[in-house]
Amino acid sequence: MLYVDNLSRNTRLIDQGRIANSFWARLRGLTFVRHLEAGEGLVITRTNSIHTHFMFMPIDILYVDKQDKIVDITPSMKPWRMALPRWKAHYVIELPSGAIAETDSSIGDQLQIVSDF
Repeated sequence: MLYVDNLSRNTRLIDQGRIANSFWARLRGLTFVRHLEAGEGLVITRTNSIHTHFMFMPIDILYVDKQDKIVDITPSMKPWRMALPRWKAHYVIELPSGAIAETDSSIGDQLQIVSDF
């Protein structure tokens, strides 16, 4: 299991997460997923942009740098949209819509990813 904590806010963003670290996993992302529960999410490695094509729900997006700091945020990105690259981002975290507001996450927050793998 994969966990993502916001150390700056002392909150947990993901407690039932997956990581997309291969070409095919990154390509698939959350396409065709109909719903994300609170605490679910996807960490997409080696990317600084995403799309929401073939998605059926809005999602919150965190753009994170190599030091695991949030460099940009897109709350509630609707399906069938494309995000412009965030050049400082090293990876992206996709969360259920509303998760950013619920955890009060913001640019500059320090994250920590913990994996049981």
